[in-house]
Amino acid sequence: MNQKQENIKNHSHHHDCGHCHETEHEYMHESDHSHHDHNDSHCHHGSCACDHEHPHPHTERTISGAVKFKVANLDCANCAQKVENAIKKADGVEDAALNFSSSLLFVKIRHAVDLQDLQKQLQNIANEAEPGVLITPYDHKEATNDETHHVQTRELLRLAIALVLFVFGIVMAEKLFFAAALIVSGFPVVIKALRNLWHREWFDENFLMTIAAFGAFVIGEWAEGSAVMVFYEIGELFQSYAVNRSRRSISSLMDIRAEYANVLKDGREIRLSPEEAAIGDIMVIRPGERVALDGILIQGETSLDTSALSGESLPREVEAGDEILAGSVNLNGLIQVRVTREFAQSSVSRILELVENAGSKKAPVEKFITKFARIYTPLVVGSALLVLLLPMLLLDNALFDQWLYRALTFLVVSCPCALVVSVPLGLFAGIGGAGRQGILVKGGNYLEALDTVDTVVFDKTGTLTKGSFTVSGIYSSKLTEAELLELGAYGEAYSNHPIAKSISTAYGKPIQKERISDFEEISGRGIHCKMDQKELYLGNHKLMEQLQLPYETNTPIGTIIHIAADSVYLGYIVINDEIKEHSRQAIQELKKMGVSQCIMLSGDRNEVAQVVGKELGMDAVYAQLLPEQKVEKVEELMRDHHGRLAFVGDGINDAPVLARADIGVAMGGIGSDAAIEAADVVLMKDDPIALAQAVQISKRTKRILRQNIIFSLAVKGAVLLLTVFGLSTMWMGVFADVGVTLLAVMNSMRALKA
Repeated sequence: MNQKQENIKNHSHHHDCGHCHETEHEYMHESDHSHHDHNDSHCHHGSCACDHEHPHPHTERTISGAVKFKVANLDCANCAQKVENAIKKADGVEDAALNFSSSLLFVKIRHAVDLQDLQKQLQNIANEAEPGVLITPYDHKEATNDETHHVQTRELLRLAIALVLFVFGIVMAEKLFFAAALIVSGFPVVIKALRNLWHREWFDENFLMTIAAFGAFVIGEWAEGSAVMVFYEIGELFQSYAVNRSRRSISSLMDIRAEYANVLKDGREIRLSPEEAAIGDIMVIRPGERVALDGILIQGETSLDTSALSGESLPREVEAGDEILAGSVNLNGLIQVRVTREFAQSSVSRILELVENAGSKKAPVEKFITKFARIYTPLVVGSALLVLLLPMLLLDNALFDQWLYRALTFLVVSCPCALVVSVPLGLFAGIGGAGRQGILVKGGNYLEALDTVDTVVFDKTGTLTKGSFTVSGIYSSKLTEAELLELGAYGEAYSNHPIAKSISTAYGKPIQKERISDFEEISGRGIHCKMDQKELYLGNHKLMEQLQLPYETNTPIGTIIHIAADSVYLGYIVINDEIKEHSRQAIQELKKMGVSQCIMLSGDRNEVAQVVGKELGMDAVYAQLLPEQKVEKVEELMRDHHGRLAFVGDGINDAPVLARADIGVAMGGIGSDAAIEAADVVLMKDDPIALAQAVQISKRTKRILRQNIIFSLAVKGAVLLLTVFGLSTMWMGVFADVGVTLLAVMNSMRALKA
C-alpha cells in the first residue's frame, strides 16, 4: 500500500463555548495535495520510440502551467505517443502530454513565445510524426471540428476510389486494377511504415500491413493483397469516426461552460466572454441562460437547474444572498449576480480541468495493456516467422507460397489496436458517465481503484449527517415547551453559534432584543444574561454545577442545553444533527457490492457517535477525535487491513485525511478548494448514496473493459489458430484487427451510460 505524497497546510480552530464542549469544530483553510508516482510508460503497439529508459511506472501526466491545444484526427494511442515524444524533443519545450482519450495536448514551454508561432511549430512536428493530425488552439473548437470533417471527407473520397478500383479488379479479373487499388488506399500506410522504420519502430501496424499486402502480391494473391489494404484503411476510417464521435459524446456531457456573460457597465448591458469578466462585475442572467461565473445573488429570486454540477434533478430555489455556481442554468426569474471568482478559478473551470486531465492518470489495466502490447506484437511476429520456417524445415511436402500466406495472415492479425484504443476510451467513458451522476473522478486509476475498495471510512458531521443542528426535544416540569423554548431563543439571541441558530429557528418568532441586557458568555460553560430583569442561564452541566443547581442527568442522546432562571432549574433543550436521508441506504449498498467494513470517525462525544453509528449499521465507530487523530486512525486502519481504504469527508476540515487515504472522497465539495485539491473523487451532490453509485460505475466500467480484453484476445487467438491449419484468410485477419476494434470501441461507449 503506497503512501500518497502530500503537502498539507493545516490550520485547525477549536471553538470553545458552553454549547459545543462535546464537539470539535475544525476548519481547514488551505490544502495542497498531489500524487506523484511518476512513470514514462508509453502506449506503443510495439517498442518505444523515445530514446530513454523507463525505470518507473507512470500514473500521472498532468502538467501545471501548460498551454492547452486541441488535437484532431488522432484515433490511435500509439500515434498519440509518437506525437507526444516528438513534441517533447522540440526546442523550447520543457514538457508535453498528449491525452489520447480527450484529444488534448498540454505543452509547457521554457520561455515566453507567441502562441501562433508555437502552434505552427507543433503542427509541423505533428505532421512529421503522424501525417494528418491537426493541432489547434483549445478555444477554436468549431474550426477544429470543421478541419476534422474536411479530412474525413477527403479520406472517404480516396477510399471510395480505391474500393471502386478493387471492385473493377474482381469483375474484370485484371491485376492492374488490384495494383491501382493498393496504391490509392495504401500510399499513406506505406509512407508511415517507412517513416516508422527510420525511427526504429519495427512492429508498427503500418509496417505489418505493408508487408502483408505486398507479400500477398509476391505469391500471386493480388485480390487478397489489395483487399487487406483497402479494407484495413476503410476500417481505420470508421474507427477514427467512432473514436472521434465517442470523444465528442463524452465531452458534450461535461460541456457546462457558458458561452457569454451579460455584464452591467456604466448602466449598459454588454456581452463578454466569461474570461473577460472580473471580480465585482454584475451579471444579468435571464431565464434559460447558463451562469457564466461563480457569484452571489444580489437581486431577484429564481430556480436553478444544477444537474450539470451535482447530478441532482430537482431545481434549487435561490434568493438574494445565496451563492450561485457557474454551470447552473437559470430556470425562471431575471436575476443579477455579483462575480466572486474569475473564470479560471470558477467551479465550472475546475470541473472541466479535472475531466480533461482525468485521461492523464493511467489505470493499472491501461498500463497492463501497454506492457502486454509490447510483448504481444513481437511475439506474434516471431510466431509468424515460425509458421513460415518450421513447416519448410520439418515437412517434406510444404509449399512456400502456402505457408507464406499463412504467415502474412498472422501479421494482419497481430496488431492489438482493439485493446490499446478501447481500454483508455472505456475508462474515459466511465469517467464521463460518472460526471453525469455528479461524480468527478480525477483519473482512470481512481475509477478502477474504486472497484477494489475493501474498507470505507466516513466522517460523521456533514457527510453522514446534515451538519445542521435542529431542536429534537424540549423537556420541563415547570414550564410549557413554548415557554422554555422562548427563554432559550432569547438567551441565545446574541450568539452566532449553529446551536443558537437552531434554537432561534425552532422558536420562529422575532426577537425583541430590548428585553435582553447584560449578555455574557461563560467560557466552556454557556451564557448568562438578563431577560425582563430575570437572571437567565443557558449552558452545559458544568454551568449548572457552578450554580450549584440540581439538574436532569437522565437525558436523551444529543447536545443538551440546560436552562435556569433566578436560581431555579427550569428544564433542558436537546439539539441533534439530523442523519441524511440516504446514509443508511448508502452503507447497505456498499456492503452488497463487496465492501467488508464501513467505519465512522467523529469529533462528537462517544455517546452521540455510537447512537448514529448503530442507526446506520456501522461496523466500528471512533469518537472524540481531533483532526490529527483522524489521520492517525486512518493510518492505523490502513496498516491493519490489506485491502484499499477510502475515506469520505466533507472536503473542508478533512483534507489531511482525504490526502492520506488510498482514495479520498469529498462530499458536496464543488465550492471548496480543499475538496478539489485533496480528494481523488468529488461527489458534487451532498449525498452519501453517490459513493455507492461511484463504486457501481467503477464495477460496470471494469466489466466492460474485461469484456473487450477477453473478446479481442479470443477472436485473435481463434483466427491465429485457424490460420495455422489453413482455415482462415486475410479477410478474416482484417476483421480480427479492424472489425474487433470497432466492436470494442462501441462496447466501451456503454460505460458512458453507467
